[in-house]
Amino acid sequence: MRQRLWAALGLAFVVVGIVGIILPVMPGTVFLIIAAACFTRSSPRLEAWLLDHPRYGPPVRSWREEGAIPRRGKIAAVAGMIVGYASFLWGTQPSWPLGIGVLAVFVGCMAYVVSRPVPRAQ
Repeated sequence: MRQRLWAALGLAFVVVGIVGIILPVMPGTVFLIIAAACFTRSSPRLEAWLLDHPRYGPPVRSWREEGAIPRRGKIAAVAGMIVGYASFLWGTQPSWPLGIGVLAVFVGCMAYVVSRPVPRAQ
C-alpha cells in the first residue's frame, strides 16, 4: 500500500513538474526531483525512467549527484523570483515590514540558488 502511495505521489509530481517546465511562472525541476525521491521509495522502474529521460533526467541527476543547478536554471530561477517579488509588490501593496520580510525570503532563496555549483558537464 505504501509503495503505491509513493508511486502515485511521484506520478503526480511528474505531472506538476512537466506543467512547471511549460509554464514560466512555476518551477518544474523541483517537482521532478521530488518525484524521483518518491520513486526511490516505490518503483525502481519509474525512478530509472525519470533519471534516464533525455529531457528531464539530466537536471535531476545533476542535483542528486552534485547538488548542482545549470547556469540557465539559475538565471531562470533568479529572474522568476524578481518577477514574482515585483508582482507581489504591485499586486498587494504590502506594508513596509511585510515587503521587507518577503524580500528577505526571496534574497535568501536567490542566494541559495546562486551558491549551488554548476554541473561538471557544463
